[in-house]
Amino acid sequence: MIDQKHYNFAFLDENSKREIRRCILKAIAIPGYQVPFGSRELPIGRGWGTGGIQVTLSIIGNDDLLKVIDQGSDDSVNAINIKKFVNSTTDVLVTNDSEKATIIQTRHRIPEIPLKEGQVLVLQVPIPEPLRIIEPKEATTKKMHAQCEYSPMWLYLYEDLLRCGKIGIGAEYPVTVENRYVMNPSPIPRYDVPKLNQAEGLYLFGAGREKKIYAIPPYTDVTPLSFSDAPFETEDFRGKVCRLCGAKGVYLDELFDEKTGEQFYECSDTGFCAKRRGE
Repeated sequence: MIDQKHYNFAFLDENSKREIRRCILKAIAIPGYQVPFGSRELPIGRGWGTGGIQVTLSIIGNDDLLKVIDQGSDDSVNAINIKKFVNSTTDVLVTNDSEKATIIQTRHRIPEIPLKEGQVLVLQVPIPEPLRIIEPKEATTKKMHAQCEYSPMWLYLYEDLLRCGKIGIGAEYPVTVENRYVMNPSPIPRYDVPKLNQAEGLYLFGAGREKKIYAIPPYTDVTPLSFSDAPFETEDFRGKVCRLCGAKGVYLDELFDEKTGEQFYECSDTGFCAKRRGE
């Protein structure tokens, strides 16, 4: 049971949670816009998902069911410790089933099973600014967003296309939200980017170190930046299956057995894989 003598519900004080919720509401009202917020101190080092954790702590309630994943895994050190921290300060139950969870906090992956109405996916974001690869100054990137001046980004993609024959960005592939803001979808793989478009659930993005929150509300248009003659492509897993559950057409982790020299694939989403196996 939570010890209310030492911790407020969800650790943060009520004024902090209200301020973060106000920022979340503004982010929802302006999809893709980065809303500054006063990032609080947590018993976790910055860079370990403090932005996402603060968002989760600010919206979670007694009736919620929480799922936490790290690169698709429910059992990584990061995921386990975040679950323990949230549970110890809220007594909210946790689950590995993405379909049952009301709040899903994640790092680097979106669950295989699409979100439904009423679900919230909170993504931990290290660098929220999509224009950082072309412009280091924060004041300049703010002006570029305000003026909708994204030609340097298009030029960067075009030069990448000329050098490599294709756009070589793997994670953090830039997207346009509601035909207005260019947004960083966090370090999710390209495979997960199409899940953002017209999704039924709410996506919230928290960057603790950079002190930014942004959002993609339900049923919002999200389009990856691409050219008509070089369309957006995701990772190709054709002909490959998960060795544990036999799943096809999902995002797979490529693994290697050093003893046997065997190369094999497993579902990145461990909760999805376990559910297919009836566990």
